[in-house]
Amino acid sequence: MKTYYITTPIYYLNGDPHIGHTYTTVAADVMARYKKQRGYDVKFLTGSDEHGQKVEKAAAEAGVSPQEFVDGLAATFKGIWEVMNCEYDYYQRTTNPAHVASIKKIFKKLFDQGDIYKGSYEGLYCTPCESFFTETQVENGNCPDCKRPVGKISEEAYFLRMSKYQDALIKHYDANPEFLLPISRRNEMLNNFIKAGLEDLCVSRTSFKWGIPVDFDAGHVIYVWIDALSNYITALGYLSDDDSDYKRYWPADLHLMAKEIVRFHAIIWPCILLALDEPLPKQVFAHGWLQYDGQKMGKSLGNAIDPRALVDEYGVDAIRYFLMREFTFGPDGNFTPTALINRYNADLANDLGNLLSRTVGMVEKYFSGTLPDISTPTAFDQDLIDLAITTLQNAEDRLDKLAFSEALNEIWNLVRRANKYIDETAPWVLAKDETKAPELATVLYNLAETLRILSIAIAPVMPNTPQIIHTQLNITDPTLCEWESGKKFGLLPRAITVTKGPAAFPRVEKEKK
Repeated sequence: MKTYYITTPIYYLNGDPHIGHTYTTVAADVMARYKKQRGYDVKFLTGSDEHGQKVEKAAAEAGVSPQEFVDGLAATFKGIWEVMNCEYDYYQRTTNPAHVASIKKIFKKLFDQGDIYKGSYEGLYCTPCESFFTETQVENGNCPDCKRPVGKISEEAYFLRMSKYQDALIKHYDANPEFLLPISRRNEMLNNFIKAGLEDLCVSRTSFKWGIPVDFDAGHVIYVWIDALSNYITALGYLSDDDSDYKRYWPADLHLMAKEIVRFHAIIWPCILLALDEPLPKQVFAHGWLQYDGQKMGKSLGNAIDPRALVDEYGVDAIRYFLMREFTFGPDGNFTPTALINRYNADLANDLGNLLSRTVGMVEKYFSGTLPDISTPTAFDQDLIDLAITTLQNAEDRLDKLAFSEALNEIWNLVRRANKYIDETAPWVLAKDETKAPELATVLYNLAETLRILSIAIAPVMPNTPQIIHTQLNITDPTLCEWESGKKFGLLPRAITVTKGPAAFPRVEKEKK
C-alpha cells in the first residue's frame, strides 16, 4: 500500500486561532481524506510550537508557569481542529518528553559531527518571529516577515553550518523543480536567499530559559526552529527506540504552510536534514494569506475571524467548502462575509441542497418514496452520465496539484448539469402521463445515482454532507461509497426507497452577518 505523509506547521501558541489558521489545516485535512479515499496509508501531522522567549514572557505576564500556559492553549487549538472536523494522526507538542529527548539527540549528533559549533552572536533578532536576520535582510529596521522592529542582541551561542550545505541545497532545487511551490516562492528562496549566500545559523540562546536545554552546556537552550522544525521526524519516532513510523512514512510527501514561514521550511529545515544525512521532504507548498477586506488577518489588527462563530452560523461543511472553493490555493485570498453568504446560497443552498431536495421530493411525490425497477431512456441521459463518470478523474487531476477550487468547480459542473437535467426532462410533465412512468423512473434514478457519485466527490472537503445524502437515498452498502465506485454509473440499486429530510443547506438571508 502506498503511503502519504502530510504536515501542517506546528502552530505557535498565541491566543485563539483565527480562520486563517484553519485555512492550512483544513487544506491538509482535505488532502489526507482524499488520499485515504484513494487507498493510501495516510498520516497527517499538526501540533503546537511551545518553547521560546515569547511564551516565557506571556506566561510570566499571565502569572502562570510556561507549561501551564501552553497546556491551556494547546487544548484550545485542539478544540478548533475538532470544530473544523480535522482528523489528524499526530498532534505533536514540542514539550512532549519523547520529542524533547529526540531533539537533544539531534543537537548532540550535529555537534559531534562538527555541523554545530560554539561561537558568539551579535546581530538582529525579531522576538515575535523568533528569527535572526542580517542587515541586508531587514527592511528599514523591520522584520521582513512580520514587519515589526528588530533589535540587536549579543550572546554566546551555538551555530549550525548552513553555509556548508548551500551547494547541496541549490543542487536539490535544480534536480527537483517542484520541491518548493508555488514557483514564485521557489524563485524567491533560491535567488534572494540561497544563491545570495547562506550564513551559519544561531541555534541556541542563553537570554531565556524556556526551551530544550543543551545537555552538554548549561545555560544554553536549543533555538526554537531546530526544535520546532524537527517535529516532523520526531513525531515519527526518529532517534527513538521505535522508529518504525519514520522508516515507513519519511520523507514527507507534503509540508503545507502559509508563506511567512516558507524560509524556515525551504532553507533551514533542508539544511538540517542534509546535515543529518536524511531525505528531504518531497514537496513544500507555501500558500498565501487569508486576508480580511484586503488586510492580513491577525489578532493585533483586530480583524481575526473566529472559526467557531462561523461554524455555529453556517455549519462546518459549509465553511470548509467556502475556504477550499472561494480562493485559489497559492496566492492571497480575501475573506468577506458577503462572499461567504453568496457562495453558500449559490453553491450549497441553490445547487447541491436543492438537487437533493428536488430528487427525493419527486421520488416521494410520484412513486410514494420507492422507485420501481422500470426504465426507458430519455434523450438527455447520456450527457449527464458521461459527465458523471469523468467527474472524479477530473477532480483527482486538480486535487493532486492542490488546486482545490478547480477540483470543486469540476464537481459543481456535475451538480449544475444535474439541475439542468431536471429542467430538460421535466419530470412534472412526465408524471402526468402514466405511459411515461418508465422514463420518469429513469430520470429520478439518474439523479439519485448522480447524487451518490457527488457524495463521494465532496467527501474530502465536506465530510458530513455525504451521510445526509446517503440517509435520504438509503445508501447503506459501503462499496457504493468507495472512490473508484464513483467512476462507474449505474451501481445504485434501481428500486431504492428514499427518506426525505430537512434541507441540507437552508438559504441564508443577505443581511445576516
